[in-house]
Amino acid sequence: MKDVLSEIVAHKKREVEERKKRHSIADFCQTIAEKNFPCRSLRQALENSGTGIIAEFKRRSPSKGWIFQSAEVGKIASGYESAGASALSVLTDENYFGGSDEDLKNAVSIVKIPVLRKEFIVDEFQIYEAKSLGASAILLIASAITPQQCRHFTEVAARLQLDVLLELHDEKELGYVSDKNNLVGINNRNLGTFATTVEKSFRMAELLPKNVVRVSESGISSPDIVKELRDAGYRGFLIGENFMKTDDPGGSLKQFIEELSV
Repeated sequence: MKDVLSEIVAHKKREVEERKKRHSIADFCQTIAEKNFPCRSLRQALENSGTGIIAEFKRRSPSKGWIFQSAEVGKIASGYESAGASALSVLTDENYFGGSDEDLKNAVSIVKIPVLRKEFIVDEFQIYEAKSLGASAILLIASAITPQQCRHFTEVAARLQLDVLLELHDEKELGYVSDKNNLVGINNRNLGTFATTVEKSFRMAELLPKNVVRVSESGISSPDIVKELRDAGYRGFLIGENFMKTDDPGGSLKQFIEELSV
């Protein structure tokens, strides 16, 4: 199978260059100043929450195609929050995931929990853009950037009071974690083939610095897996497809959390 991540990153770089023709960082800074968004810490939400679940809004994926094409972000975001999600993750990539910036803006306007902009960040332009849309946190994918970019992007995010979820895929990427990263995710999905195995999170758990909040991402399909991951030291659990493939994602999350409490 072709390397899907490389394809997405190449497309994203072209997309960002087009966006730069229409907007500037100065534009985003003006919006940020005008809006004065509340600062909601993703890290604190995971540390202090009963569930630790980052519920994801995702209409489609490159591996599965459309999951919930007609999904309404307002209804689902509200349902997730009511069900007990610690935070939300909203895909804003349109070409591969069927998302949009409007989805993020709508979610932020409705909920009072942190909202992660799930995006392929390849330029600091997108970090200012994320803040201007009201995001509380951004995702940095180690496989998509260099260690130097990772550190720089993390510093830019900190200045904008955005949390950074640094996503790793294997042991080779541990060098991306610096003293500035306190929220680290292990993606159980191979972004080259899109196959998933939660065993990756268990394998990586002991290799991460002791002071980081650990987040397991993708392939989490049952409350029992969450319980096992908690025992392994994880405090965050990013789950999307498991809920989005149902007619009522919020209701599915509610049932999931009820089973988690047993």
